[in-house]
Amino acid sequence: METGDRTGAPRPRPARGRRTLTAVRMIATLHGVVILAQPVFAGRYLTGDYDMLAVHALGADLVFYLGLVQLVASLLLWWRAGPRWPAAVSLLLALGETGQYFAGLAGVLDLHVPLGVALTVLMAVTLLGLWRGRSPRGRMVRG
Repeated sequence: METGDRTGAPRPRPARGRRTLTAVRMIATLHGVVILAQPVFAGRYLTGDYDMLAVHALGADLVFYLGLVQLVASLLLWWRAGPRWPAAVSLLLALGETGQYFAGLAGVLDLHVPLGVALTVLMAVTLLGLWRGRSPRGRMVRG
């Protein structure tokens, strides 16, 4: 066991999965930023800046791929003794984003717009849950 100071006191080890939790938090934060930017791009397009449709399409690709990366990282967190809920929510987000992607391509705005709102709210709630300062097992982290 490593010592943390000159007194010989043991250095506390990070909780199992702590680095994975940090990775999930970072990926989810980037994912959330891109999701929150999507309505801005769509709004600019709807106000007449037609070049923003290409930016919105690029954003859709990023949202989709970041959703998959977040799902894999969340599954890894669960496997490394972390909580299950980020994996479950990430799966729900990935499925919703897939539907969102194809609804946008098909021009089905009656589905695309409300699903986008729901996904944005779900991502915001997910970020709040991930950043609440809990360890992978749900115990409060001191620090």
